[in-house]
Amino acid sequence: MAAARPGRSLVLFGPTAVGKTAVALALARRFDGEIVSADSRAFFVGLDIVTDKPTADERREIPHHLIDHVPFDGSYDAMAFRRDVERLIPEIRERGRVPIIAGGGTVYLGALLRGLFDGPTKDEALRREMDARPLEELVDELRRVDPEAARSIHPNDRLRIMRALEVYRSSGIPISRWQAEARPLTHPLFVVGLTRSRDEHRAAIEARARRMIDAGLFDEVARLRAAGLRSHHQAYRTIGIPEAIAHLDGNLTLDGAIERIVHRTWQLARRQTAWFRREKDVLWIDVTGRTADGAADEIAARWREGEGIDDAG
Repeated sequence: MAAARPGRSLVLFGPTAVGKTAVALALARRFDGEIVSADSRAFFVGLDIVTDKPTADERREIPHHLIDHVPFDGSYDAMAFRRDVERLIPEIRERGRVPIIAGGGTVYLGALLRGLFDGPTKDEALRREMDARPLEELVDELRRVDPEAARSIHPNDRLRIMRALEVYRSSGIPISRWQAEARPLTHPLFVVGLTRSRDEHRAAIEARARRMIDAGLFDEVARLRAAGLRSHHQAYRTIGIPEAIAHLDGNLTLDGAIERIVHRTWQLARRQTAWFRREKDVLWIDVTGRTADGAADEIAARWREGEGIDDAG
């Protein structure tokens, strides 16, 4: 087992379907670690198949945190995540174990690596008004009031666009200016990013989509809808849920659902990769053709060396 440097926590990030779960588990076994999820949809109860959560056996073997943390019809934001992480890190350390923060949720990881700003709180009335407007109108408004934010937010990311407009309307200050004053987590972090060849990554995304279908994705989504999941809920925006509902309603064939899930997942992976590549002081590990244990061995060796910094290229 690798000896951990006192006080340091490990952050493991990478795009969806790159292999983070398996590598995080392998690292937890080497470091006697506990895993803190930074998967933006694994927070929600009931989204098991659609988010490809760690299995029950894996979660019994290795302690996991923030999985099934929020009701499926609830909400969870980056500030709540940061507060939870700031609470969990010392608790895990007090048990003599290593915190391993693993996931691909860029908004949530950004709260740790880039920091949060003390901006305006949510305005529910304003959000309802914006939610009723066409997305194109919101994008145009953001481009007028905060061009810098508009360039950094994907034009299909309604939630982040609405938040940027909410901040501006509530404070008169662009969110990009608030973010410039943000401060990252002060806790020492060892940051590792995973990459994978394009062909292997695409194949993994397609294989996962088919595995989700075989595992009962449609039944899971049907249960969630019967329990009250609706389009205005944060969890509904999870890739796989709208597609499953369209298929259940007879508006999308099975092949069409798979194709759309694969396409949306690949788009997400590309956006995540672009975000991660802007991070500095990252140990980049190419997992193409490698086992999770092989990648974990390399990460553990670099941890022991006290280095862990490589050029993202």
